[in-house]
Amino acid sequence: MKVYTKTGDKGTTALFGGTRVPKHHIRIESYGTIDELNSYIGLIRDQDISNLYKEILIKIQHDLFTAGAILATDPEKAILKNGKERLNIPKIKEGDIELLENEIDRMEDSLPPMTHFVLPGGHTTVSYCHIARCVCRRAERLSVQLNETEAVDEGVLKYLNRLSDYLFVLARKLTFDLQAEEVKWIPEKLG
Repeated sequence: MKVYTKTGDKGTTALFGGTRVPKHHIRIESYGTIDELNSYIGLIRDQDISNLYKEILIKIQHDLFTAGAILATDPEKAILKNGKERLNIPKIKEGDIELLENEIDRMEDSLPPMTHFVLPGGHTTVSYCHIARCVCRRAERLSVQLNETEAVDEGVLKYLNRLSDYLFVLARKLTFDLQAEEVKWIPEKLG
């Protein structure tokens, strides 16, 4: 299988199912941003962090490939007239979302309560988490925008929402684990 196909040289790309769309189509932006997010998750995983975090991050990367495959599928070509799926695309399951929720709860149990917003930073690994969180929010916004014109699997939308929460809490937990300073955002008083 060659990396280059030359089929996209005129600015279009194929979805699963064969439909060709412009490379700037909101569907392409959605799953392209998930791909970008997956790369940042890999960068976090490459840091000197606990193996437990690395295992969860690998699971997340697999889930993001699933979400990307769902978004890369033309919904009109995914289901046959008899209601059966034409393409064998996995789904984001409720258990995938519950794993994120359980990990958020587990990490929060060992953290001091949040009393203020926190400024991103304090340690390179923490900053990578915040960048990934922001990219995740962008992927979520794009997927929600796509959902306004073409149905997006609800599991993908829920997963992205929960994943951004997970990445925020992971940033806080790594701040704690790495003994970095968590800088609170305290607005300046006017006048």
